[in-house]
Amino acid sequence: MKRSDKEQLVAELKNKLTTAEGVIYTDFTGLNVKRMTDLRRRFRKAGVEYVVIKNTLALRAVHEAGLTTQKLKGPTGVVVAKDPITAAKLLTDFAKENDARPAVKGGLYEGAVIDEAMVKKLASLPTRDEALSILVGTFNSVLMMFALALEAKKTQLEGSN
Repeated sequence: MKRSDKEQLVAELKNKLTTAEGVIYTDFTGLNVKRMTDLRRRFRKAGVEYVVIKNTLALRAVHEAGLTTQKLKGPTGVVVAKDPITAAKLLTDFAKENDARPAVKGGLYEGAVIDEAMVKKLASLPTRDEALSILVGTFNSVLMMFALALEAKKTQLEGSN
């Protein structure tokens, strides 16, 4: 690969990293082309990018974006996501279906370095939409209880007259 091509790849990845909320590094060893295509398709549907790039180029892009990260060894796929919880869920679910592949090496979440355990914790959190629906449901139940209490008080006052 020519130096200019490498510089272009680093610049593109750097731009993606500056707008991303989360980055997850994976080891895709053991995945055949069909499984990799399936993984990329799932990520694409969710608006997540999956980039396979040399470790030195990935680390250069991360450092140019002003982020810190752990050292990378072996083949690395970089998951770049605006919604890291969705990306972690997709990655974890896919790994469950495919003999724990791709394996998580670590990553970045809101600028902090994370490990595999943290990626699993992120995967267990509700997505933004799920969290909003839980919040709305909670508000709805509180309002319903308030309305029922008012109705009961009204009935109690009418009965005493």
